[in-house]
Amino acid sequence: MSASPTHRSGTGVSTTPGGDPDRCSALDAPRCSTARASAARLVFRHAVRTLPVRVVLPGGERLGAGGLGSPVMRIVRPATFFRRLGADAKIGFGEAYMAGDWTSNDPAALLTPFAARMAELVPRPLQVFRRWVDARQPAHERNTVEGARANIHRHYDLSNDLFAAFLDESMTYSSAWFAPGSDDLHAAQLRKIDGVLDLAGVRSGSHLLEIGTGWGALAIRAARRGAQVTTLTISAEQKHLAEQRIARAGLSGRVRVLLRDYREANGSYDAVVSVEMIEAVGADYWPDYFKTLDRVLKPGGRIGLQAITMPHDRLLATRRAYTWIHKYIFPGGQLLSVPAIQDAVQRHTTLAVTERRVLGPDYARTLHHWRTRFLDNWPQLATAGFDDTFRRMWEFYLAYCEAGFGSGYLNAIQFGLTKHHR
Repeated sequence: MSASPTHRSGTGVSTTPGGDPDRCSALDAPRCSTARASAARLVFRHAVRTLPVRVVLPGGERLGAGGLGSPVMRIVRPATFFRRLGADAKIGFGEAYMAGDWTSNDPAALLTPFAARMAELVPRPLQVFRRWVDARQPAHERNTVEGARANIHRHYDLSNDLFAAFLDESMTYSSAWFAPGSDDLHAAQLRKIDGVLDLAGVRSGSHLLEIGTGWGALAIRAARRGAQVTTLTISAEQKHLAEQRIARAGLSGRVRVLLRDYREANGSYDAVVSVEMIEAVGADYWPDYFKTLDRVLKPGGRIGLQAITMPHDRLLATRRAYTWIHKYIFPGGQLLSVPAIQDAVQRHTTLAVTERRVLGPDYARTLHHWRTRFLDNWPQLATAGFDDTFRRMWEFYLAYCEAGFGSGYLNAIQFGLTKHHR
């Protein structure tokens, strides 16, 4: 199904200016106080003064500590750029890129040093003011059963053609795992899938539950091992295409795709896998998620869980903040930390974490592949009706994430969990 008009306009949310004159939430005509814009200008100058980047303003003024080979950030419209930062830096910086207020010759390389010093960009004495400056996550984006469906719809039901334009042929939308000496994205995605299936002990005769179908790649791979697969999704678009792909693979008899929330899972399984779905659960529902894993897994069973993680101190500092990623890409999303996962497992389950595999550097490479493919295939997306604001939004999203993993601020980890016989 084609993207809706709001998605084609580039946001998927309203961009009409709100009633608050101090919040630049709209892409057009932001209206922020001069004082907040001036403060943002000072904080930005302080933040970039030691970063290995070159910031170029109209008229030729240069900021940053970068040399000739450093990535360049060109601020095209300084007044608008700083008004957006003054309104809400977590949202305004990305919106400024979407609107063309700034540009870069290599946005991922530019954003990497910003990500590496994420906790230090705002001087510590000013961090106490975040509670008054930062927006909070809206109540309607909480991941209740109905809220989760609405949140997922805004991202995964944009258009299957959109995702096909930048993913590999397996249509896998999570970190790959590259073999030494290889840069083959498709092979790396299959290796990742095999890795998480191995952690869950999936083999011929296994009854497997997958939480988060995607477009069916993992279910197909597991069925080809001889497993019987039940896979859950709350995206109607994904369910439709996954069933088509499973049928083309001749595996419909081994795989059931259900339009069902993880909290509605039933049955008893030898193994459970969930690849980068937990980020859509939300902190309020982490106990429910892990209780579900424990409830549906047979004693002696195993789980393969792949999750994106962030530093625990940053999780505690930002867990209620509303960011550009929430507004434009993943409403209701929340990354975890390793301690948060360990704590939830210990407090709410009879499971134990027994294995870990780190994929953070592989995710940076994966995202670089995706961004390159997205830009290479942009002409066909433009023909389908996606506009230039949408292009800049997704280019920023992919570059922003690549920088997060490339800097080490973000990580991706495959966890192996076991449930001992009682």
